[in-house]
Amino acid sequence: MELNLQRPLLFFDIESTGLNIPNDSIIELSFVKILPGGEQRIKTWKIKPWDYLKQCQRPIDPQASKVNGVTDDMLVDCPTFYEVADEVASWLENSDLAGFNSAKFDLPMLAEEFERAKLAGKDLKVDLHAPKMVDVQNIYHAMEPRNLRAAYRFYCGGEDFDNAHTAEADTIATYEVLKGQLDRYPDVLKNDVASLASYVTKKAVDFAGMIVVGEGGEPTVNFGKHKGKTVREVFNTDRSYFRWIQEGAFTLDTKHQFARLEEEYNRERLAAKFNTKLF
Repeated sequence: MELNLQRPLLFFDIESTGLNIPNDSIIELSFVKILPGGEQRIKTWKIKPWDYLKQCQRPIDPQASKVNGVTDDMLVDCPTFYEVADEVASWLENSDLAGFNSAKFDLPMLAEEFERAKLAGKDLKVDLHAPKMVDVQNIYHAMEPRNLRAAYRFYCGGEDFDNAHTAEADTIATYEVLKGQLDRYPDVLKNDVASLASYVTKKAVDFAGMIVVGEGGEPTVNFGKHKGKTVREVFNTDRSYFRWIQEGAFTLDTKHQFARLEEEYNRERLAAKFNTKLF
């Protein structure tokens, strides 16, 4: 079905140096503008990510490069966002916006780049709060709920199961859904627990997921001010953090795992000190 538009609808997507909006930058911006009547216009910019404070190209996070395939050297000769901001703004003029999960990341990232350009002296009349924003992912989730009842209908023959939201019925339904997934994707899913468990992308050390297994197998903090740091690094730089965990509103298992790791690192430190004295 063609869109019923009163004014242009601009679909957009970005690739960036990373996911931290205040500290990352756009490296690719793509617009697909649909005009009333159905005419389609497409424009894509490759953008050199610019650090306005340091006045240099901002490096791409290696994890971001793995996802988007873009490396720093590929952008050296590209314009900065400051240099294309006027053209980008002209595409946005009098248009509403659309994207997939864009309301949470792409739109704030685009707004951040415009604000940086304004602070650097660019005269721009852009207000990204004004257009209507259609987030296709939100519609998808609203129309196709991601819950156990929906999964059961999808994988197990289209009927609801009895006594939904009772523990026993939900548990049996979960078992039936897993078997249905194995039937539906025989060429993708390997029928063994180790393979199926690998679909959990971040392995949690504690049940609450406050500590996850990071790069190199290192336990890594997954929340708060130390998120992304290894627990070992926090032990070496902020020992009071472990006391704060024990006194805070965390699960007993989380407290136990932090205490266990603190004890392990203390033993390592004592062993290193002892060996230094001996040798």
